[in-house]
Amino acid sequence: MDKIMSTRIDEAVIRRIGLMAKKLGTSKKSVIENAVRHYAQKVELEHKFDVFTDTLGCWQRDETAAKTVERIKTAMRRSQERYKR
Repeated sequence: MDKIMSTRIDEAVIRRIGLMAKKLGTSKKSVIENAVRHYAQKVELEHKFDVFTDTLGCWQRDETAAKTVERIKTAMRRSQERYKR
C-alpha cells in the first residue's frame, strides 16, 4: 500500500526528476523510489549497516518465550482475582 509523503524539494531537483521520468518513460514516483533504493544500498554498503540486526534486534529477549507467557498469564490471573472479590 502506498503512503503519502509531503516534503519541500529544490526546484532544480524537481525539474530533474521530471526530465528523468520523461526520458525513461516512467513516473516521477518510480524515479524517486528507485533513487532512494539505490542510495540506501550504497549507504548500507559504505557504512556496513546490517539491516537484520537493526530490524530484528527487538526479538532478542532476556527470558525464554515460555517464561514471558507464564509471566503474562500470572499477571492476568491476579488482575481477574482482584475483581472477583
